[in-house]
Amino acid sequence: MNQEKIKQFSEEFKNIENEIAMVIVGQQELVKGVLAAMIAGGNVLLEGLPGLGKTQLIKTIGKVMELQFSRIQFTPDLMPADVTGTGVMTRKVNEATGQTDMALEFRQGPIFSNIVLADEINRATPKTQSALLEAMQEHTVTSGNETYILPQPFFVLATQNPLESEGTYPLPEAQMDRFLFKLDVVFPTKEELMKIVMNTTSAEIPTEAKQICTKEVLLEMRQIAKEVPVATPVAEYIMDLVLKTHPDYEGSPELVKKYVRFGASPRAAQAIMMTAKVYALMAGRYHVSYEDVQAVAKNALRHRIFLNFEGMAEGMTSDKIVEGLIL
Repeated sequence: MNQEKIKQFSEEFKNIENEIAMVIVGQQELVKGVLAAMIAGGNVLLEGLPGLGKTQLIKTIGKVMELQFSRIQFTPDLMPADVTGTGVMTRKVNEATGQTDMALEFRQGPIFSNIVLADEINRATPKTQSALLEAMQEHTVTSGNETYILPQPFFVLATQNPLESEGTYPLPEAQMDRFLFKLDVVFPTKEELMKIVMNTTSAEIPTEAKQICTKEVLLEMRQIAKEVPVATPVAEYIMDLVLKTHPDYEGSPELVKKYVRFGASPRAAQAIMMTAKVYALMAGRYHVSYEDVQAVAKNALRHRIFLNFEGMAEGMTSDKIVEGLIL
């Protein structure tokens, strides 16, 4: 890869970041994490209290990129067919006989899009949440005996309220594992809060994001990222990091053996490897460093480490576990 490609990648990424910043105040690390995961081809889960701009961020990303966008508001009465689509009986005239025949026709649901905003995903029942499993992993939807391919590129960008909130259901472990990143949405600083309030309560028309990126550019950035080499010691560092999240692994630290019920899956290693490549390119480098791995480790591991009863009782968090592993 030549220096020109690296420069092109870095400039494209910065342009997208700047356009999103026209609408979203602050949250630079959050925006960087979402974009890195999308370039890596993964799904993203955003968790934070209501009113912190999670939905607005995803809608803005949809506008900035030339991608088909759909929104699904997850509620307790939402059914799987409301997400994936369903078969309906239709009347068709048989041209040969002139008779009207009944036929079962599949009507696509809102999941047939490039970016699917699963808003407040943990307010739906586990049955409905599981309707996303096939789409998130295989980018297909099966109805009856037919399998339909989803548009490419395809992402599920989901928001959820903390589990302590009223009316929420925990996501199944299998679904959590299908999110490349889980990102925590933090409360804005005083200066950021002031700017948000002034922007949204003045008589001026709010700034709208413009479309500056196409799906072809996004897919090209993904291909450039895939070409970034990873040195063997760095790759081994990633594998060790994931293995050490398991309490039964010989090299796990005491912190993991004491507080963790079970650790991260192989998908975690894939997530760290791919997004570390993106972070390297963002920094203008054509190689992955240990710092790149450490920068993405929390986002890739926090939802894949499950604490035991002792860990929950003592207030331990998966973030603290990861911090202990990367020191």
